[in-house]
Amino acid sequence: MIARPMRPIYLDYHATSPLDDRVWQAMLPYWREMFGNPASQGHYYGWEAQAAVELAREQVAASLNTTPESIIFTSGATEANNLAIKGVAAAAYSRGRHIVTVQTEHRAVLEPCRYLESLGFRVTYLPVAADGLVDVERLRQALQPDTILVSVMAANNEIGVLQPLAAIGAICRERGILFHTDAAQAVGKVPLDMQALPVDLLSLTAHKVGGPKGVGALFVRQEGVRVPLVPQIHGGGQERGWRGGTLAVPLLVGLGAALTLAAADRDQEQARLLALRTQLWQELQKLDDVLLNGAWSPRLAGNLNVTFLGVNGAELHRHLQPVVAVSSGSACSTGQPSHVLQALGRSAAEAASSVRFGLGRGTTEAEIRQVVSHIQDILPRLRQKRVQKIYT
Repeated sequence: MIARPMRPIYLDYHATSPLDDRVWQAMLPYWREMFGNPASQGHYYGWEAQAAVELAREQVAASLNTTPESIIFTSGATEANNLAIKGVAAAAYSRGRHIVTVQTEHRAVLEPCRYLESLGFRVTYLPVAADGLVDVERLRQALQPDTILVSVMAANNEIGVLQPLAAIGAICRERGILFHTDAAQAVGKVPLDMQALPVDLLSLTAHKVGGPKGVGALFVRQEGVRVPLVPQIHGGGQERGWRGGTLAVPLLVGLGAALTLAAADRDQEQARLLALRTQLWQELQKLDDVLLNGAWSPRLAGNLNVTFLGVNGAELHRHLQPVVAVSSGSACSTGQPSHVLQALGRSAAEAASSVRFGLGRGTTEAEIRQVVSHIQDILPRLRQKRVQKIYT
């Protein structure tokens, strides 16, 4: 028998997270024994599946402190973002054609906005400060009489900074403008109370918090604010006509279970991750020319994004790979210089020599020590190698 190679330490939790065993156990019966279609309302199998779907809807709603009626199930945050942005744009086409977003958004927000520009919409892409945070007053000044939507992510997927949702939402409410946030990285990690936050649409996904891939949801506010929305997937009228297609019951069960588990020990787990992140940063600061990308706070507890100056980015990541699984940016933009880091003022070369450490539920103190030791070993050699190349 061929021995299985040692797998590297996993510190890429912003790309995805392993499926929690408890979530897997909750999903298992719905793959085979309880296989009904929730749209089949004429017999027991359909009723059984529908009950599971509505329980998941209640669990997702509870994680956001909202009503089940405000939850639309999707295939993930990307679809939810598209439904929110394109759906509002289509519904408000005759009223206004201006949208405001931020340069550091995920491409699942930026690309729908660029698509809308091809249809005649105008999009303002706000810059961020060197710490990655948007200037709220600059956002206010960017609003126009025909602005229909503002989209600002809750937590950045690369640098982890938390944008001021409450302040942005308050400005939007004053002007009667809808406010959407991509909360794929934030849900289950920071409080998101829809009774308190002036957010009208919120996108989320399961696989960032120990749930399955391929499932997510869009929160659409039902109380007080009218949110016009045109469906982007037409079919059998599922999800009250907002999103056609047979619901993936096992995945929805997993989504509900994952968010419930994340909420149960959120404060304790985030405190643990913050301690590990602090330890990692304190050790990395002992090395020369290591820069923090993004504000230290407010920031996701499990995120640390740093630039290692004086090294070739490709060489750095090649030498990291045998010991630790990390990335230089979004998992959806592999091979491209990070637009997020460049928006912060980093050059393309500096962005390439940056590392996003994503800590999660499985991360241990021993793993952090091992990763630090490996970086302390390879970094001087990589810098020396680059110097030799320059002068030879």
